[in-house]
Amino acid sequence: MESLLAEVLGAALAHAGAAGRTELRRLLGSQREDELPLNEPELTDHGLVEYAIRRAAADRALELALLAWVEQLPSIRIQHNGIGGSARLSGLVVQARDVHGGLHWHSAKTELPIPRQLPQPAAGFVGRGTELDSLDAWVTTHWLLVVNGPAGVGKTGLLLAWAARRAADYPDGQLYADLRGHGPGEPAGPAETLGGFLRAFGVERIPADPAEAAALWRSVTAGRRVLVLLDNVVTAAQVRQLLPGAPGALVVVASRFRLTGLGVDGAAFLPLGLLDESASEEVLAHRIGSGRTGAEPEAARELAAHCGGLALALSVVAARVAARPRMSLADAAAALERESGRLAALRLAGESAVQGALDASCAGLSELPGRLYHLMGLLPFADFGAAECAALAGLDLATAEDLLDVLAEANLVEELGDGRYRCHDLVRLHAAGRARHLEPAGEREDALRRVLEWYLATCSAAERVLTPNHATQRRDVRRPLPPAPFAESDRTAALAWLDARRGHLAAAVRTAEAHAWDGLVWQLADAMHPLFLRLRAHELGSAVHESGLAAARREGDPAALARMLTDTATRLYNLGRGERAMPLFQEALAAALAGGEPKAQGQALHGIGRIHHAAGRLDEAQDCFERALRLRLAVGYQRGAALTRMTLAEIAVARGRPDLAVPELLLAQRTLTELGEPYEAARALAHLGRARTVLGDHAAAAEALERAVELFRAAGSLYWEGRTLELLGELAEARDDPERASAHYRESLARYQRMGAPDAERLRSTVERLAGAQPQAGPPG
Repeated sequence: MESLLAEVLGAALAHAGAAGRTELRRLLGSQREDELPLNEPELTDHGLVEYAIRRAAADRALELALLAWVEQLPSIRIQHNGIGGSARLSGLVVQARDVHGGLHWHSAKTELPIPRQLPQPAAGFVGRGTELDSLDAWVTTHWLLVVNGPAGVGKTGLLLAWAARRAADYPDGQLYADLRGHGPGEPAGPAETLGGFLRAFGVERIPADPAEAAALWRSVTAGRRVLVLLDNVVTAAQVRQLLPGAPGALVVVASRFRLTGLGVDGAAFLPLGLLDESASEEVLAHRIGSGRTGAEPEAARELAAHCGGLALALSVVAARVAARPRMSLADAAAALERESGRLAALRLAGESAVQGALDASCAGLSELPGRLYHLMGLLPFADFGAAECAALAGLDLATAEDLLDVLAEANLVEELGDGRYRCHDLVRLHAAGRARHLEPAGEREDALRRVLEWYLATCSAAERVLTPNHATQRRDVRRPLPPAPFAESDRTAALAWLDARRGHLAAAVRTAEAHAWDGLVWQLADAMHPLFLRLRAHELGSAVHESGLAAARREGDPAALARMLTDTATRLYNLGRGERAMPLFQEALAAALAGGEPKAQGQALHGIGRIHHAAGRLDEAQDCFERALRLRLAVGYQRGAALTRMTLAEIAVARGRPDLAVPELLLAQRTLTELGEPYEAARALAHLGRARTVLGDHAAAAEALERAVELFRAAGSLYWEGRTLELLGELAEARDDPERASAHYRESLARYQRMGAPDAERLRSTVERLAGAQPQAGPPG
């Protein structure tokens, strides 16, 4: 038995890390690692393990550490019960019925893949052997590495190649973010980047406040060995909020600037210089073949010299030469000399070698791919697909795909997989410069507007799929565009597209605002509604809706202004800023009254009622909701009436009259089901279950709540799944079943934590209260 516990304890200690070892020893009742708690009576092998796990249960990370390692021990077999049907489990699962001899804890595997976000490095990376060795040496003593150097020198390529070699050292994930420090748009903010990182680990509700998001990021990464690569960084401040919270993590940064301020954070710095002559020739030989360079060694050296030791220039030149196997290297060098000399005045960020190489590559393009190339410089985001390019250049989708293949062959765009591409920021600047010289201003504006209209049309298609009752405002899409990349009936694909393109949509709003296209600004903000409703994209919500509201005010469309007032106020209310939301709802109500618009009046009154309700002003809230219900019924707005009935039912329960709530909720649930609104119908069921719990009708409450959980899972609503599991916990407590209540609360807490929801702290107190109220069972015999 001593050897068994030592095995369990040793494995857990190894996994827990330095901070965890002290806590684990305390939880297991020992002062030193060799002092084992053997004074518990009649411990069997399994009982001993379960006892250790129960003792560690106060600390979630240590509990999971024990479970993960115990399952790998050959001397222990943790029992797994079969679960059939469509059941899905996550977190710890309690077998709380007909248990003999104690509780049995089971580790459920997460469905999320480990993040593997690093772009694919160049095949057969050469020319930087010394720098790769330096990174290998520094990583043994530093957890933050900064590689700095001029544009195009190969910082990102070096780090990608090195990270690919060391990926196995970071088994808990490798993450990548382009902070866009040198692109045409704004650099990536910390909230945007943290949102992407947190979602990669399953957190679905990202705090709007960057400091809160950074704190959550540190919590999520605590105890994890992760590698984070931050590209195109311009300031030390961009990096600090992205630093993980684990000593085993590594952050590597690529920047044109020295970022000496990160020295106080313990950073090591590797200045990356130009490739020397030998390394440049090695790169060319690798890219175009040693046979060709060996046959014309002088011309190869001349080509390399024209590239000025810049990895980007070498890549572009090599791609051009490799695509022309009959071209001699001497001819290629002469052509590059002519282009560099003739267009030297158009220097690109001071790097004439890159400019000359890119000019030479563009000279070899035919008309259509050449035009697409320079129009790509207008895009307000770094990555793109064929649909965006088709809209940009006014092409059909198949033609755009063919042209992207041509540009990829010329090394002017980089393939990311899944039909996505990107350009180096110097290439984007070069393309934008060519667009300014070769395209009339009107065509440039028209091309950019076509892209924004494609995003508006596609986002509106997702809105119609996910929230059809919200899709009532006009859309200024003036021309045929490539179709949306999902079917009109595919809710999952529509939601996934919104999730993946949230940053692009925010950039589209900013770009439309910069061009004073007010209609596009507020329509984009309006069409993004399901992104905020379903995915709680709070990191984008405030800025997007404030821009939309300002644009609607400037444009003067009463319907647009009413929508933006209520939507902006709703976002503020959801962020807990009711004091800022109230004036906007009141302005919307005044405008609706002046315009004689009863539906808009009902919307504003419903929002005002929610703020009163949250503040505990039940009389004022009920008055607003009753007025809103009458208005909504009068205009036949059945969905809105059903939502208002739900809020009135909540007030009835709060007043101790759940009997009044039940008929309202039954009617709301039936109406929403008939309208094809499964998400809202599930919310009505959840409220119904709570009302029946208060009434003491426990069987009916369980039926409603369990059905609601199924619907929320199908709809992908993690927050409401967690909320309903919490209500099931309350039901179990009402049934005097604390073990089942604890299991439901723990499941709910896991959902809240995954989303970063503020409810987690409240529910954690409930879990601790319930754990403290239960008698401590002795170890099983």
